[in-house]
This record gives sequence, structure tokens and C-alpha cells, in this order.
Amino acid sequence: MFSVQSREVTDLLRTDLKHLIHPHQPSWATDRVIMVEGQGCRMTDATGREYLDATGGLWLAQIGHGRAQIAEVAAAQMRKLEYFTAFWDFSNDQAIELSERLISLAPERMAKVFFTSGGSEGDDAAIKTARYYHYLNGHPGKNWILSRHTAYHGLAYGGGSATGFADMTEGQGPHLPHVSHLTPPHSYRSHLFDGEDVTDFCVRELEQRIQQIGPENIAAMIGEPIMGVGGFIIPPADYWPRVQQVLRRHDILLIADEVVTAFGRTGSWFASPDLGMDPDIIVTAKGITSGYIPLGAVLMSEQVGQVVTSGHGYPVGYTYSGHPVACAVALKNLDILESEDLLAASRTTGDLLYQLAAPLAEELEIVGEVRHAGMGLALELVTDKETRAPLPQPGLGVADVIRDQTGVIARVSSPTNLVLSPPLIMTEDEAITAVAAVASVLRRVRPDGTIACYR
Repeated sequence: MFSVQSREVTDLLRTDLKHLIHPHQPSWATDRVIMVEGQGCRMTDATGREYLDATGGLWLAQIGHGRAQIAEVAAAQMRKLEYFTAFWDFSNDQAIELSERLISLAPERMAKVFFTSGGSEGDDAAIKTARYYHYLNGHPGKNWILSRHTAYHGLAYGGGSATGFADMTEGQGPHLPHVSHLTPPHSYRSHLFDGEDVTDFCVRELEQRIQQIGPENIAAMIGEPIMGVGGFIIPPADYWPRVQQVLRRHDILLIADEVVTAFGRTGSWFASPDLGMDPDIIVTAKGITSGYIPLGAVLMSEQVGQVVTSGHGYPVGYTYSGHPVACAVALKNLDILESEDLLAASRTTGDLLYQLAAPLAEELEIVGEVRHAGMGLALELVTDKETRAPLPQPGLGVADVIRDQTGVIARVSSPTNLVLSPPLIMTEDEAITAVAAVASVLRRVRPDGTIACYR
């Protein structure tokens, strides 16, 4: 077990508080968990304490931490070619090979690949691509983007405007113009749909919104196949097929944000086909390298790709697009996912996690519903089952208590869904440990969100 000297830990903490800005970290929170080592599903902090990573970092540590093979591939590529631009007529062998590999794994209509450094860049690129596609087709007025409330599409300017959380965009306006948010297909909250079928409601709302804005003004709808940060919301089976029928009737592109769901998280290479989506553009990142190095990829249909690269060329570019080291790492990561059959493991271990967690919805008044797909699991925390009202804000401390008291790292999102998204290599024993840790704390959560101490 690795640890640093106590004085070094103190210095690290002091320096962190002095210089380092953390996303979504409130000013009054001065504690830090300083990670220094990872192996498999296990993490070690600077004090030497070990944790079980049940979140995969941010949904992305598909092959687990500390893979020597990845480090070796990265080092070998750095010795050969660490970087050169992919702008204009320049390319590199790793980016070319990875583009071919991705298309071989992607849904059938995907034909073109544009590389980014991550999901936020990818969502921005996808929005630009959709607008530019219609512009080149002679419809410059088709520039509205449809999104959904509680959607997460990164926090850059374009994708951040499509993100559907007010607290993530407050005080940053004006935002990207011509973005409209729709109701998410959250079946557990069907009581908010006035008795109407969830998909019927969402499709009717979509049709009305299109008529309000004008179909001649709408470029695309962007959506996560399964809403990740929104609480791992799995739509009804008929939701995406019916939404897509409406979009195609009005010449509106569909962008699938698969930053969370692609590369095995849901037990498939891509979640879109399993949910009846046939997108024109797919945004990926995270699991493409399992987090070993920043990389994302925007996939496009032949039709979209041909149009946006015509004329003077595709007007989107990032310095590290097609980075040879990142692409080499991605290729090795995909090899590991395939050779170790981790997509099947995602389904098998994910089913186990669900079987272990599902009884909590019967046992505990605060667990309203348990949802899962592959290695994604959410427990919706409520005040009581009858009202289905979300657990009050103090419930956001649940994940902190689980981590501090059991060493298992979980996550709470939107606003009180407890989410697990472990590495796909998680063992049966680790799955049992993770759910047992969650249960041990949830049994002490009161309806007001506070947590009783150990007796």
C-alpha cells in the first residue's frame, strides 16, 4: 500500500486549497481525498487508505486502473511520434487505424470520424456540425437545437447551453441562442404527466415545440440514449423510435450523446441501437480510452460527413485532434475490452449489482426505484414512495458518508439518485461489497435526508 509522509499530505492539502479549482466544489468544503495510486477497482489516497471505485471515476474506467499494457503502448508511441497536427493534409497512422476500428464497431450508418479531446468538445462539435450541415444544404435558418431538462452535454459553451441543469448554467449567460429544452422521459415520475403515457406526452410535446419554433428553423435534437447525470434514466422502449420518426419527418438531425454509454457501459459497444436510436451523429469520449488519456470521437453518417467536408472544409478544429498517443492508447483499450470480453462482463456483473440492490426498493421507504443497464445502476432516493418527492438536498451527503465510512466510492446526481458505474472488470466479491456498503448507509437515511450515526 502506497502512502506519503503526513507532512507531505498536509502540504498537498494546503497547496490544493490555495491553487486548485475543482468542478462543482462548494467554497465551504475544505476536505480533499488526494488519490495517488490505482489498481483494478481499487484506489489509494495519500494517507494510504484504500477505496473501492464503484463510479469508474466519471463513468469511464472501463478496463480498471493501473494497466501496465496501456502505459507501455503510450510510452512506445511517444518514442516514435508524440504529436503532430491533424489539420489540413496532415495525418498519422494511429488516428487512421482508430477511425477504421471505430467505424467497424459503430452502428451501421456511421462512416466518418472527427477526433476531439473529450465529451464537451465533442458535443460542441456535434452542434456546430448539425447547424453547418443545414447551412450547406441551403437552409441557414435551421439552427435551433432541441435538448431536454436534466440532460448533460458537458459544460463548454455549446454543449453547456444544451445541458438541462439550471445550477450548472446560472450566471454564465447569455447562452448559446436557439436552444430549447423538453421534458425527459422519466417513467418513475409518470405522476407528473397527468396520467398520460410517458412517451405519448413527450412526443406530443415535441410536436408542439417543433410547430412553435418552426420545423424550418430546427437543426437537430441532442440526447443521451440513457440520461447519465440525470439519474441513469432509461426511456420507455418506444420513446426513441417515436421521437426519431417525428424528427425525420421534419428533416431534423438526431445527435446521440454516447459519452457515458458507449464502449461497454451498457453491455454493448454503443447503446443507441439497443434503444431504437438511429442517429445521424454520435458523440463519444470517456470509455474510448478508459480515462488513461483524454480523447473523444464524433461519428457521423456518410451523408452528414460528405456535406460538412465539402467546399473549403470542415470548420471545426482542436489542437489535439487525432493525437497519435491518445489514438494508440484507445486502440489498446479497445483490444482489452474485446479480448477480455468485458462487454459480456458488463452485462453479467451489472445484473448481479441489480439483483443485490433491487431488494432495497422493497426494504427501504427512501428507495423509490432501482434502475440498471449493464454496469450502470441508479437508486432513486425519495421522501416516501407515495409522493415520490425527491429526497431533500441533505441527501447529497449520502455518497460522502458511504465513502468515508465504508471506503466505497459512489455518486449522487440529479438531485438524489445514488449512482454506481464501476469498472467493467469489477469482481463478484467487489460487487457484493459495493452494494453492502450502499445498503449499510441507506438504512440510516431519514426522510429529511439526514443520516443517523452508527449505534
